[in-house]
Amino acid sequence: MSVPVAPGRLPFLGHTLPMLRKRFEFTANLRRHGDLVEIYLGPMRTLFVTSPQLMHQVLVTDAPKFHKGQLFDKFRPFMGNGLAMSNGAFHLRQRRMMQPAFHRDRIAGYADVMTRATHELVDRWRPGEVRRVEEDAQALAITIVGESLFSTEIGKLAIDEARRSVFVIIKNGIVRALSPAFVEKLPIPVNREFDAAIARMRAIVNEVIASWRADGTDHGDLLSTLMLARDPETDEPMTDQQVFDEVITLLSAGIETTALALAWVFHEIAANPEVEQRLLAEIDDVLAGRPVTFADVPKLTYAGRVATEVLRKYSIWLLMRRTAEDVDLGGTHLPPGTEVIISPHAMHHNPALYPDPERFDPDRWAPERARQLPKGAFVPFGGGIHQCIGNHFALTEIVITMAIVCPRYRLVPVQPPRSKFTNAVYPVGLFMKAVPR
Repeated sequence: MSVPVAPGRLPFLGHTLPMLRKRFEFTANLRRHGDLVEIYLGPMRTLFVTSPQLMHQVLVTDAPKFHKGQLFDKFRPFMGNGLAMSNGAFHLRQRRMMQPAFHRDRIAGYADVMTRATHELVDRWRPGEVRRVEEDAQALAITIVGESLFSTEIGKLAIDEARRSVFVIIKNGIVRALSPAFVEKLPIPVNREFDAAIARMRAIVNEVIASWRADGTDHGDLLSTLMLARDPETDEPMTDQQVFDEVITLLSAGIETTALALAWVFHEIAANPEVEQRLLAEIDDVLAGRPVTFADVPKLTYAGRVATEVLRKYSIWLLMRRTAEDVDLGGTHLPPGTEVIISPHAMHHNPALYPDPERFDPDRWAPERARQLPKGAFVPFGGGIHQCIGNHFALTEIVITMAIVCPRYRLVPVQPPRSKFTNAVYPVGLFMKAVPR
């Protein structure tokens, strides 16, 4: 079956320039051309998936037939071969070793970190003070992931470096990943900042790992879980390099998604008074004025829907896969080595799946409505064997944060935020006044 080529292809650059200029508009329009559309990143041919059925096939049913694609290749020399980057048997081995770190009982422990960190943040607010909420959200996400990872004194240095470097790595990395290979060798600011941030993170994380090896004590944090993990088949531990790769993966993946979701959730609560009223009523009903606990999270069902709707509306732009063997995708034969692009954001804004997709509507996730969505229609954390291992961690963090902040403060917009586009939508200038309730 022939696959249509997306309009706007340029010599040498392919579709890279219009993709980077228009981002979500470009990828959202591809569904008009079919379930599979051919686009070019520079000279490289890729196939873009637009239907939920094919999305589910790539991520779940035929997942073993796909490896991570070109985007991940660009990051791997710097980010290592952690769960987000690895493939095949090695990926499954690492996932088995890391799974206990994200067991429900462990997340209950991390919830204590989430609660303490959120209270500490809100305790610093003053009535009537104008807060830059995206910066508070980033700081909170870094503190929570950092303190869940590192509980020692030297670990605090790694957390400080994460505050400085993680968002530089994330934001500049996507530009490099989508650009032709020669661009990453140019002495331009994006490359210099990215390389320096990676070098700083590598140095401090390796120092923390060496310190743990010298001490050998289980501190109850994520790092200890990684250091003590054993392959269930060989009883071998991770090497220091593998631990480093997983730590960098957890820092980058674990911080960006929740930081963005936390910032946008307060923007949407303020913009939708009926959502705010229902959320407050539920928090009052479930907590009755007492502090939130991990056991309360599943009871806060409407808060969960608010979190899910934020993850739909402000989801990741692009993921890539590469066929590891022959695949029939929607009647099109894909030989090994074919690059495939999927866009959670484009899928989550398809009006055929989500009517009026720009409207913030937590009731989309009422059970009777959510059950009507086809498989592959909602993939904020990917899916299948490569689904983000920290998905429950992230949802727990978002719900706990709302349950602490909303009863204490109403965040009132001071001005509309601007949006900055990388591999997700970043709010810029999300200034909100903290008004006590």
